[in-house]
Amino acid sequence: MHTSKRPLSITIIGWIYIIMGVAGFVYHLARQWTLHPFPYDILWVELIFLAAILSGAFMLRGQNWARWLALAWIAFHVVLSVFHNLPELTIHSLLCAILAYFLFRAAANRYFRPAVPKAT
Repeated sequence: MHTSKRPLSITIIGWIYIIMGVAGFVYHLARQWTLHPFPYDILWVELIFLAAILSGAFMLRGQNWARWLALAWIAFHVVLSVFHNLPELTIHSLLCAILAYFLFRAAANRYFRPAVPKAT
């Protein structure tokens, strides 16, 4: 159990990750299934969206590893954006910086810190 209340920013980020993960998972699976019945490369794409869902859900539960996964998820998209156009790289880089700020500011650090058991 956590001793501090969940910051609103963590709630918003967690739900955004869950929603984007579910939407991306369903969209890409449906799209790929209609084009090519079950190619194995879609599994990698689906794992990326599953990581977003997991990071969002476990951030809401106060799991510290989940915020690191969320940051790794957006950083992965920054790396992928290097191979695309400059506006996409700029947007992903900006989102990465904003998320890093909100995921690691003082209120978030308190929330993700494990509760210290009280001495009896």
